[in-house]
Amino acid sequence: MNLRQLAELLGLSQTTVSRALNGYPEVNRATRERVLKAAEETGYRPNAAAQRLATGRAGSIGLVMPAAPDYYADIHFAEFLSGLGEEAARRDFHFVLMPKKPGEEEDALRWLVASGSVDGIYLAYMQANDPRITLMQSLRIPYLVHGRSIGIEGDYPYLDVDNEAAFRDATNLLLELGHRRIGLLNGPGGVDFTIRRKAGVEAALAAKGLALEADQMRHTAMTDEFGFRGMKELLEQPSPPTAVLCASTVLALGAIRAVNQAGLRLGRDISLIAHDDVLPLLKPEDFSVPLTTTRSSLRAAGMRIGQRLIDRIKGLETGPEQELWKAELIVRSSTGAAPR
Repeated sequence: MNLRQLAELLGLSQTTVSRALNGYPEVNRATRERVLKAAEETGYRPNAAAQRLATGRAGSIGLVMPAAPDYYADIHFAEFLSGLGEEAARRDFHFVLMPKKPGEEEDALRWLVASGSVDGIYLAYMQANDPRITLMQSLRIPYLVHGRSIGIEGDYPYLDVDNEAAFRDATNLLLELGHRRIGLLNGPGGVDFTIRRKAGVEAALAAKGLALEADQMRHTAMTDEFGFRGMKELLEQPSPPTAVLCASTVLALGAIRAVNQAGLRLGRDISLIAHDDVLPLLKPEDFSVPLTTTRSSLRAAGMRIGQRLIDRIKGLETGPEQELWKAELIVRSSTGAAPR
């Protein structure tokens, strides 16, 4: 079926049908939904080249990814991209991914915008005082930030999880269980979410007159191996922690291996809380000792960012520019009273 036939089927002009399919705001919602439903039922797909000419859009989202020999593969980002990709496919958008060395991202963003190959930009791996936000505010293209940038309080569009509140709540649970020596296996240093998670732990401890000691904390890539090494180092200290928070279930996987190797019982001799990004192959309830977690789905975040960014590109976004999701604290068997 072509555009003319679809228009005749609906009793509308070809211009109206084309504008409805391409998300023009002057087409009312009822008409747009009617056209989209008919297109789905008939299997109609607009010609991509014609659509680009008609709308002036490339039909794509741009993303600059850090890539270097010392960068580890990140299954968390892959899960996020699955959600983003699902929404993009549903809306007939695709990705333009540009790998760049750290420090070269700004030049890559300028090139992407100047090339006209993308309609919008998605920013990831946010750092403290991230210069990319100021850059994007100066470029005339829709953009959306996953996360935030601590130190930049300006008005920019984002979706983030309240990482500070999540780790403050998790630490308070451990304090209620009597733990006073609490460790933190965090993600890479300088990244916004790790800074906020550390701040959450520190705030909860400070309220009890306690502090997060430097030797009780590690900043690493979020892999099984680093989780194992970090926990092993914490347990070998003269006064090891009785409870540890992990920035991901992947880190927790390695940390638990170190706990078992040390002959300790999880939930009795040592407690552990991990952040659960809802990774399909690593479910906290399936661990030998089910994990207490703070939970927020990366896939759901990817889908929401895809929805919002494409709506911004099409001039359809009506919701708040800034979304802050609350993580859910789920108590399972990996947390127990502090050992005497």
